[in-house]
Amino acid sequence: MIKAIFLDRDGVINEDNGYTYKIDDFKLLKGVIQGLKAFKRLDYEIIIVTNQAGIARGLFSVDDFRKFMKHLIRTLNENKIQVLDYFFCPHHPEGKIELYSIKCSCRKPNIGMLLEAKEKYNIDFSKSILIGDKESDILAGKKAGLLSDILITNDSSIQNSHASHQANDLIEASNIVAKYLD
Repeated sequence: MIKAIFLDRDGVINEDNGYTYKIDDFKLLKGVIQGLKAFKRLDYEIIIVTNQAGIARGLFSVDDFRKFMKHLIRTLNENKIQVLDYFFCPHHPEGKIELYSIKCSCRKPNIGMLLEAKEKYNIDFSKSILIGDKESDILAGKKAGLLSDILITNDSSIQNSHASHQANDLIEASNIVAKYLD
């Protein structure tokens, strides 16, 4: 079994511009490269799990999403960071695109994407961690029974979060993992 760092995408890896799907809007957040390299040194596989309600809302297509992901993964590969895989949820119950306008088991805080990754790669949830920037990310990690979770936030005054840990960026998150969790 392997251990994984499950990462939300927008607001954790790249800037969140609302519905981020254009390559022209792609910008890595501070500390992403260093933080991801630190996770790899700790023998974690990197898996991205991302809600993409903009697909259901008709703001962009699955193809637009995949092009953005290809660019993101190529950028990480150029920096010697290997992403094992990514999983996404295109659904939203209030979507405009009928195919995706459903309640599903994959949209975080549900754990469908995590379970799919676990089955595909034989992931040990008891040694895996979820890092996100929204409470729905944190709740997905809790529901799945992961070892821990980390909320990426620049607001140290957040007190109502269910997060086990808070960090400003992925460098700080990797330090938490190295110190307390690995």
